[in-house]
Amino acid sequence: MENSHHHWSRRKFIAAMGGAGAFVFINPFSSWTDFSAKDDKIARIVSKTFGIDTHNHVDVPLNLSELPGPKLDLRGEIKKSGLSGIVMTFAVDYQILTEEGQAYDRFLNGLTAMDQVLEDNSMKRALNLADLETAKKAKTPIVIQSVEGGHFLEGKIERLEVAYSRGLRHFGLLHDNDASVPLGDVFTNPPQWGGLTAFGAEVIRECERLGILIDLSHCDNNTINAALKIAKKPVLVSHSGLNTRLGNNEMMSKMMLPRLISKEQAKIVAGNGGVIGVWTHLAEKPSDFAENIKGMVDVVGIDHVAIGTDTKMTPAYHSPNDKWGQSQNKPKQDKNTDKGHQSEQNSGKQEQKHIQKTTNTNWDDQKRGFYYSVVESLLHAGFSENEIGKIGGRNYCRIFGEATNHKN
Repeated sequence: MENSHHHWSRRKFIAAMGGAGAFVFINPFSSWTDFSAKDDKIARIVSKTFGIDTHNHVDVPLNLSELPGPKLDLRGEIKKSGLSGIVMTFAVDYQILTEEGQAYDRFLNGLTAMDQVLEDNSMKRALNLADLETAKKAKTPIVIQSVEGGHFLEGKIERLEVAYSRGLRHFGLLHDNDASVPLGDVFTNPPQWGGLTAFGAEVIRECERLGILIDLSHCDNNTINAALKIAKKPVLVSHSGLNTRLGNNEMMSKMMLPRLISKEQAKIVAGNGGVIGVWTHLAEKPSDFAENIKGMVDVVGIDHVAIGTDTKMTPAYHSPNDKWGQSQNKPKQDKNTDKGHQSEQNSGKQEQKHIQKTTNTNWDDQKRGFYYSVVESLLHAGFSENEIGKIGGRNYCRIFGEATNHKN
C-alpha cells in the first residue's frame, strides 16, 4: 500500500523546514525544562525533543451563557508534564444536538472560551511547523487547535474556512455521534453509510486545500480506507491502540475494544505515510504504556507512532446540562433489571473515575510529570534517544508540517 508522495526522507524533511527548523532536530536546546541535574538523562531527553500529545482534551464551556468559563493553569500543567505542546481538543456532541445551528454555536463558543484560556496563560496556537519550532526554542508551551467531529459543519463546507481563520489546524473527521450531515461511519456505531460519505470526501479535500491535518480517529475501517484514497497527504489516527493489547482491567478492555486498531489496519495507515497515536487507556502504569507503544512500533515501524493520550491536561468542566455516563446512541438500561442497572452503575463509576484524572495524574504511581514518566519508561523498554524523539513528537511534527505547509 506504499505511496511514494507520503514518504519523507530525513534530508527532504530538514530541507523543507529550512535552516531554523533543521537546527531544532539536529541540535539540542540548552534547556526546555530548566533542570538542575546536568546528568539527568530523562530531563535531557525531554529538553532536546518535541513532546507532543496528539489528542488532549481541554474542557471549556460550549454554551454562551457559561462563557468564559473557569480559569485554567494550562501553561503550568503543560510545563509540569514536560511536553512541548498539546493538540488541544474539544467536541460539541457530548450533549445531544437537537436543532439546526446548535453544533455551530457550540463550536464557536468553544473556540472563544479557548481564546480566553490561551490569553490568560500567555500562550498561542501553532498555525504551522515554524510556530512549533519557535515555541520550543523559546521554551514556551504551545497548542495545536483541534475539534473532534465535523458536527459543526452541518453540511456547509465553507465553515471550514471560518474554522481555519480561528486557528483550527487539526480536524477529527468523526466523533461518537453522527453529524446531521454524516461524514462517515463511526467505529462504535452500526455502519450506515458504507464508509466515507461524499460530504466526508469533500471535507478531506477542503482541509488539505486549506492546510488542516486530518485525524481519522473514530472512523471504522471502511471509512479510513476510503479516506486514504482521497487524501494526498499523510493522515493521523491520534488515539488508539492495538486490539491485541487489552490490559488487565476486564471492564475497560470490553468498553475500549471497538476503539482499538488491528495490526492489519495499522499497517494500512502506516503504508500510506500516516501516524498512529497510542493512548494511555488500558495501561495501568507508565511501563504498560511503553510496552503498548513498543507493540505498535513492532507492527508499523518507528516512523509511524506517536503519543495521543486522550486525557485531560486541565480539570474537567461539566455544564449543568451534561448527562455524564449515559450513552446517546443506546437506550438506557431497564431500571427494573438489577443486573443491567448494576452494570450501568459500575460502568459509570469507572468512566467517572477516568474523567477525574488529568494528564499529569493519569497513573497512580506517577512520580514525575507525564512526559518525564513516558521517557523514563521508554528508556527502560529499550528505546534510544533518537527513537524516543520520533515517538515523542517528531513523527507528528513531520505530518503536521506537511499538512500545514501551504495552500494547494
